[in-house]
Amino acid sequence: MSTTHEAGWAHAPGALRGPAWLQAPGDPDALVPHLWPSTAHKVDGVLHVGGLSVPDVVANVNTPAYVLDEADFRMRARAFRDAFAAYDVFYAGKAFLCTTVARWVQEEGLCLDVCSNGELTVALRAGFDPARIGYHGNNKTVTELRRALAAGVGRIIVDSFDELARLEMITADSGMRARVMIRVTAGVEAHTHEYIATAHEDQKFGLSITSGDAFEAVRRAEAAPGIDLLGLHSHIGSQIFDSSGFEVAARRVLALQARISLELGVTLPEMDLGGGFGIAYTTQDDPADPARLATEMTEIVERECRALGIPAPRLSIEPGRAIVGPAMCTVYTVGTVKPVQLDGGAVRTYVSVDGGMSDNIRTALYDADYSCTLASRPSAGGSVLARVVGKHCEAGDIVVKDEFLPADLRPGDLVAVPGTGAYCRSMASNYNHALRPPVVAVRDGVARVVVRRETEDDLLATDMGDQ
Repeated sequence: MSTTHEAGWAHAPGALRGPAWLQAPGDPDALVPHLWPSTAHKVDGVLHVGGLSVPDVVANVNTPAYVLDEADFRMRARAFRDAFAAYDVFYAGKAFLCTTVARWVQEEGLCLDVCSNGELTVALRAGFDPARIGYHGNNKTVTELRRALAAGVGRIIVDSFDELARLEMITADSGMRARVMIRVTAGVEAHTHEYIATAHEDQKFGLSITSGDAFEAVRRAEAAPGIDLLGLHSHIGSQIFDSSGFEVAARRVLALQARISLELGVTLPEMDLGGGFGIAYTTQDDPADPARLATEMTEIVERECRALGIPAPRLSIEPGRAIVGPAMCTVYTVGTVKPVQLDGGAVRTYVSVDGGMSDNIRTALYDADYSCTLASRPSAGGSVLARVVGKHCEAGDIVVKDEFLPADLRPGDLVAVPGTGAYCRSMASNYNHALRPPVVAVRDGVARVVVRRETEDDLLATDMGDQ
């Protein structure tokens, strides 16, 4: 029987009880360590990150604000670099990118994945080695492709026959050469949200193995005089917690690679397995360790290559949100605490904060779950099941659907939401003409603004009404 409600999931039967996995805490002030950056802890109820109290961090920049733990970011980058030492590890620029983060990525020995001209601009401004940049995207324009080639981008992930034709034209006209990978869809249904599953057949990315489009794209790329074909690229989705989906995808992609070798006489030197590894947003999430993922994925590829009688290609992975996601939290100020009486005597407590869907659209977009904690003081004990909501003119402007928060929560308190490093600032908007929040990096007791808060001048800079 459906549990949906005409007014939305928030009103479905049982919604007031919260999800089954959410348990009332014994201590409302306690942190669940694996949800937070590695340096996060509480001192007398006050949240500290990077050797600083969160109230002190936001005192000069106000709220909402993203707090980025540099040491945690670098630790996670190194964990993937070391676990996948025989691979090229590509940091996902789309998760969160600024010039400072691009420099951290390069300093930790990772490659960088971009998927727009803007992301490429940030990377180049940061001095990132273009030869270590991969360029994704399902609809790259001629202008974008020309710039990528001129910049010396290390590989372009070709997503369609139209894009392949554009590259053939550009290389013929310019004399430049394009190093490419062909993105293929392996027909794998990843166990994730529909909008972030990217290897099944009915979606916009890649060329189908099943239909033969992937093989034909390889044939055309191999025959094109200005194109250097590096290999095949597969990506099954995002927020993936185990290697089972990669096993199916690798088997199908490597079978295509064997066919290419047999029928075209071409040995492709590289293969990208994608990634999109998951992080813990709530206590129900159990992310895999990078070392375990590396062992399992390497064994999968080696086993399939032995069975097919082909040499193992050099591998690449894309951890996705798994590096920056847990390294950042978002800090808000509580504005109102409103117990709402509902039918049957039930009460829902709405905690309104000074941000919302303009700084974290994922709850509204993906029905994503988040956690939350009181960050600015100890509580007096006791907790209440609450819903943290934003200040925008949308009933669906929800930050945290369900969380046990201190019963004495009041206006002026700071609350912090972990796991907001990926896709929150990068998908932030000016909805209701909100100003996008700053990103403050913290490390060893020092805070520095790496992305400043937008101003009203920024907001009006593109408004030409007075011209």
